[in-house]
Amino acid sequence: MQTFTLSEKLKYLFSFPVIVAALGYFVDIYDLLLFGIVRIPSLKTLGLDIDKAGTLILNFQMTGLLIGGILWGILGDKKGRLSVLFGSILVYSLANIACGFLPYIETSNTLALYAGLRFIAGIGLAGELGAGITLVAESLPKELRAIGTSMVAGFGLLGAVVAKLTENVTGDWSTAYFIGGGLGLLLLFLRIGVLESGMFKQIESKEHIAKGNFASFFSNGRRLVKYLKCIAIGLPTWFCVGILATMGNQFAPSFGIDSIDPGKAIMWTYVGISAGDFASGFISHALHSRKKAILYMILFTAVGICAMLFGGSKSEAHYYFFCIWLGLGTGYWAMFVTVAAEQFGTNIRSTATTTVPNMVRGLLPVMLLGFDFFKTKVDVVHSALIVGVVVFALAIYATMTIQETHGRDLEFTE
Repeated sequence: MQTFTLSEKLKYLFSFPVIVAALGYFVDIYDLLLFGIVRIPSLKTLGLDIDKAGTLILNFQMTGLLIGGILWGILGDKKGRLSVLFGSILVYSLANIACGFLPYIETSNTLALYAGLRFIAGIGLAGELGAGITLVAESLPKELRAIGTSMVAGFGLLGAVVAKLTENVTGDWSTAYFIGGGLGLLLLFLRIGVLESGMFKQIESKEHIAKGNFASFFSNGRRLVKYLKCIAIGLPTWFCVGILATMGNQFAPSFGIDSIDPGKAIMWTYVGISAGDFASGFISHALHSRKKAILYMILFTAVGICAMLFGGSKSEAHYYFFCIWLGLGTGYWAMFVTVAAEQFGTNIRSTATTTVPNMVRGLLPVMLLGFDFFKTKVDVVHSALIVGVVVFALAIYATMTIQETHGRDLEFTE
């Protein structure tokens, strides 16, 4: 292992690609979580049903993420990481600005328009994290890779906190959309000076190497299993965010709490996730293992969920406390995406790193379907528990059986 002086470490960790990727992910998370934060006030203003319309619109956004993940991932391997960083932010920024104009647009079907705009935003939002993490992972020395990617995610995830604070300060959900879209357009200019990944440039002109072949994940059994395990590892993150935080208002009656603000629940969850992501890189670095760091954080999250659902949530403040706990535990998000980047060769790395987290996000509608189905059989708490047991069992198995990638060289192709 190569050793670095403190000044060398700082030079790498605060290099332009890391800073721009962190800022990009900040704006991405702001816009990604903004609907969940303004869901109730925006739907009330537009005269739509909070629960049914809210779930439908969220499902459209997450489906957009699923489709966009594939499109941007392939583009990143065929045309370069920078093409995704420019294109994706333009799409989701314009879509979010359009969402801000919803109160002023006369339409016979507001629900379809809102859902359509969130679908387009989802397509755009799908490209940011994968391209950013891929670029950073390929730009940093392997000894500093985990810390660098955790810094990107740790700072970026604070976007959810700023999104909630923006709504509180402005008092207007449409203004929050305008600000999010405007921030994205401003960041476009900052990205002009970012250089393309050296690893990608080495294979860019080599026509005999198949680049961005999404089907290749399914044409080889070993590769497919590895790909599915990468997805499974990330499932607990969106179970916590998409159900326990975003649907927090549905849990309030079961706990005897007057009300739970989903926007606040999301904000406090992401306060924890941001701190957890900063920590996860250093934990992995100290343990010399991605797998151990992720496994310990998953188990920590599982304990928090049990405490939240069975006796711990006695007030609104208690619920938000557990949201922070779950956020800390699911702060392995950056590490899980880094593992996806390290599992696959340069010619399909962007495709893997972009599709894997968006497959996780895209599976939220499946989790919500299960959640809504079991609510007709049991109460909301036990419905969440059933879905959670399945999700965490898959994640723990995948984490324990996937290949360790700590310290792996990334200069290889599939």
